[in-house]
Amino acid sequence: MKFTDGFWHVRPGVTALYAQEAYDIDDRGDRLVVSAPTKRIESRGDTLNRAMLTVTLSSPLEGVVRVRIEHFQGARRSPGFELPGAAPGDDVGSTAAGPDGATLTSGALTARVAVGSPWSLEFSSAGRPLTASGHKSVGYAALAPDAPVAAEPTGIAGVTSTGLAPALRYVHEQLDLAVGESIYGLGERFGPVVKNGQTVDIWNADGGTSSEQSYKNVPFYLSSRGYGVFVNQPEHVSFEVGTEAVERVQFSTAGESLEYFVIDGPTPKDVLERYTTLSGKPAQVPAWSYGLWLSTSFTTDYDEETVTGFIEGMSARSIPLSVFHFDCFWMREFNWTDFDWDARTFPDPEGMLARLHERSLRVSAWLNPYIAQRSPLFAEASAAGYLVRRADGSVWQWDFWQAGMGLVDFTNPDARAWFQEKVRVLLGQGVDAIKTDFGERIPLDVVWHDGSAPEAMHNLYAQLYNEAVFEVLVAERGEGDAVVFARSATAGGQRMPVHWGGDNSSSFVSMAETLRGGLSLALSGFGFWSHDIGGFEGTPDPAVFKRWVAFGLLSSHSRLHGSTSYRVPWAFDDEAVEVTRRFAELKLSLMPYLYSVGRTAHLTGVPFMRPMLLEFPDDPAVRHLERQYMIGPSLLVAPVFDASGLVEYYLPEGTWTQLLTGETVRSPGAWRRETHDVFSLPVWVRSGAVLPMSARVDRPDHDYFDGLVLVVHPGAGGPSTIAVTSPVGDRTVTYQVTRERSQVIIETEARDAAFSVRTPDGDLVSSSDGKATLPV
Repeated sequence: MKFTDGFWHVRPGVTALYAQEAYDIDDRGDRLVVSAPTKRIESRGDTLNRAMLTVTLSSPLEGVVRVRIEHFQGARRSPGFELPGAAPGDDVGSTAAGPDGATLTSGALTARVAVGSPWSLEFSSAGRPLTASGHKSVGYAALAPDAPVAAEPTGIAGVTSTGLAPALRYVHEQLDLAVGESIYGLGERFGPVVKNGQTVDIWNADGGTSSEQSYKNVPFYLSSRGYGVFVNQPEHVSFEVGTEAVERVQFSTAGESLEYFVIDGPTPKDVLERYTTLSGKPAQVPAWSYGLWLSTSFTTDYDEETVTGFIEGMSARSIPLSVFHFDCFWMREFNWTDFDWDARTFPDPEGMLARLHERSLRVSAWLNPYIAQRSPLFAEASAAGYLVRRADGSVWQWDFWQAGMGLVDFTNPDARAWFQEKVRVLLGQGVDAIKTDFGERIPLDVVWHDGSAPEAMHNLYAQLYNEAVFEVLVAERGEGDAVVFARSATAGGQRMPVHWGGDNSSSFVSMAETLRGGLSLALSGFGFWSHDIGGFEGTPDPAVFKRWVAFGLLSSHSRLHGSTSYRVPWAFDDEAVEVTRRFAELKLSLMPYLYSVGRTAHLTGVPFMRPMLLEFPDDPAVRHLERQYMIGPSLLVAPVFDASGLVEYYLPEGTWTQLLTGETVRSPGAWRRETHDVFSLPVWVRSGAVLPMSARVDRPDHDYFDGLVLVVHPGAGGPSTIAVTSPVGDRTVTYQVTRERSQVIIETEARDAAFSVRTPDGDLVSSSDGKATLPV
């Protein structure tokens, strides 16, 4: 949201007041409270009829500084986000004051406020400058009463139905951008991964993957300089990233206050680890969830015979399958969500689900938080006060999606428990995972049970919805075995994985924008991510499907799903069957490595799929890369986005081994241009990596120590230890890796954990007494 007209003027109808100086600083030992008048005070008369902004600095976590800017402190305050990692009293930091200003220090991070004019708030880490808030950065903007604003901001998508500002008062902050600094994150966004030059509105919307809108809006950004900024406002926040002021990032929100955190690194990984410590780590996901998921698709015709045919077709073609998903029409049309299986197509749901379990499959089912008027649950929920209401007491309804639908009010504890009981019944029937669809179309012209401000609940609704379902999954299935497949989210949503990319189309262009969304989400604190292989809208060309299969099975989670057509591979051609089998088996062979990468995401917040910046922060060539990524620290993947098989990608400096062919190259840090058939793509193993693999390729959830092979790749780098965790018994074994001139020695204290080692093209060497020596 822009308030100015060039460098000198404000826009018509806008009055802008800026913090002009730190008039005085109250040092309270664990925080600084700064009085910042909107005029430089030169005489006592200047204190009259003058707005003042109060800026409070504190620290809720080591390496994090909270900044709160307030105009009227008595105004309604934002609820902020849930911050499970914050110290209750924000008393982690220490202060120091002098004649020229004061500092608040937390870990290596220091915030310094200078006394006097102009306004100056600087952030540094171990003496290294990060960013700063300078002249005309802290601002309070008022729109004239007759300014063009949206009186009824109730649009389906976007901040308002008119595109105009929804309020008359705003607080903003601007933080400096250094030369060459790149900004990332702000949720799952499908445009360029580097956000410089973009206006980004944090406002959940169902806009597909080809628009500026996003299902998952997160007011957190990550800088290539090794710090992050998290705006603690669930309401609409508008970011101007080097746009309105090209030297700065501006963020603004309606109301009388704004709160943000500056988060120290020094590396981008460190920033994500601190940010997810503050807002919550991703839950651990079960090993079975990493396998291939197959869906009924959306508006296709299906019944148990269709489902059984799909599953038997996969088995007959030796394509390993882990999860079968029932999309919307497992319930009767016009009745969503009523939790009742459509008896016309699924007369024996419990028996059907038991038969699927007998095939060693898990089951996923679709839900949304809307209750259709024709559903018997509508009258029940309405009478009990479980649906969101308008100010006049009537139930809020509309006809978009389902006729006359209402919206479950998850701020009502009784409504939450009622919805959860319905989910619990579904799990009791044999469902293992829940796809929590929608959660973005949340109106503003409503009254919430707990009195929450509608502006805050628009984005927070997704959180409450996903939490309600995830809580039941944890209770019924246990921690580490709970999976939602969620579309909408906001800050903190990473605690309830998995999230998928929403409605894309069936094209190479959409495949690329889908990856951009996933990389952007990964840089926003989300550890696990999936997407509809082949695209959702339309039917993909066989070439698109086959290339997308390779990309999808080299993603965190892999689901075949469409809208109006099935995604079984034989619907395309025989080659698609072979491609699906090849990459499904490849993923399963990598499960000992992939499962450890997932555990790292859970424990540290560093994502499963990593933008190149996270692994190579000192290589400036990787900062704009958005067509390739790392899986964990050791695997580089460059999907093919062209029917010809042509792919261009960057291979950082080091010795790399092609996982699929065993080819080894020494890269100086250079671009490569290659052509791959549909059975191949660039998948490179990093210099010196020791990759734990399995010979078993029928399922993802088994004992990884049964037939474990440690593949030693060329190069002097890599970790000196690797850890392998098996989902069976949740056992972890650590292996010490020692490299000598002509051999590699791998040993473990777990003498009963047999393993073998080999080079990519060498013979197996079995361990003896917890030790194996491999000539290289």
